[in-house]
Amino acid sequence: MSLQKPTIVLFDMDGTTVRHINPWLLHVVERLDDLAHKGARLFSWVFNRKIESPALVEYRGGKRKKLLVHRAVHKMRRKPVEQIVEPCPGIYDILDFLQESNVRMGIVSTALGKGYGHDVLKKFDLDRYFEVTIFREDIQRSKPYPDPLLQALKLMNKQPCEDDNIWYIGDRHKDVKAALAAEIHLPCDIQPIAYTLNAAIAVLEHNIGPDHIIMGWPDLETTLIELFKDKTTEEDNDKKITKIF
Repeated sequence: MSLQKPTIVLFDMDGTTVRHINPWLLHVVERLDDLAHKGARLFSWVFNRKIESPALVEYRGGKRKKLLVHRAVHKMRRKPVEQIVEPCPGIYDILDFLQESNVRMGIVSTALGKGYGHDVLKKFDLDRYFEVTIFREDIQRSKPYPDPLLQALKLMNKQPCEDDNIWYIGDRHKDVKAALAAEIHLPCDIQPIAYTLNAAIAVLEHNIGPDHIIMGWPDLETTLIELFKDKTTEEDNDKKITKIF
C-alpha cells in the first residue's frame, strides 16, 4: 500500500495531536480503554448481547453509559488542560500545510469531549483546523471498531467520494486497526498512518509499508511537501530546460 496524497486527514488527539506532560496518565487511560473494549466483547459473547454491563458497554437501554473510566480519570485532575497536555512538536506546521493545501481535517478520539477534549482544542487554538470532532460520548463503539472514523466522515460537509484519499493518523495499535476496518464501508481508500512506535508495530504486522510510519511531525512535513509538489510546474520546468539545450 503506497502512500498517496490525502484529500481528507483524520487525527487521533491524545498522544498524536497533543502529548501528556505526564505520560503515565495517558498510559493509564489507554490501558483502561483497551480493557473496557475487551470486556465489552466478552460480555457480548457470553450473554449473546442480551445482557450488558453498564460499566463496559457504550450504551444501555438506549441511554449513554456513564463512561466511568474516563470520567473518573478526568475527575482525578484538578489542573487546567495546559498543565496536563501540550501540542506535539511540529503539529502546527502540519496543520497549517494541510489547511493551505485545502485538505479537510477532523479529530477522532476516544477521550471525553466534554470537560476535556473540547477544552484542549480551544485552549491551544486547534479547533480552527478541524471540520468535525468525534469524542467518546459521540459514538456507540470506540476504536478499534471503525465507527468513530465513519461517524466523522458522515458529519463532514461533503461526503467522501471515490476520488478521495483519507488518512487516519494515530499513535496506537487500535488506530491502525480502526482505519483498516473502515475501508470496506467507504467508496475510497483510507490509509492508516502510524505516529510513533506503538502504532508502527501494527503497520508492520499488517504489511502496510514503512512509508506509513512517522516518528515525528517534521518527518511527515517533508513527505507532504513531496506529495503535494505541483507536477505541472515540474513538467513545465523540464520542457524549458529541454528547449535551452
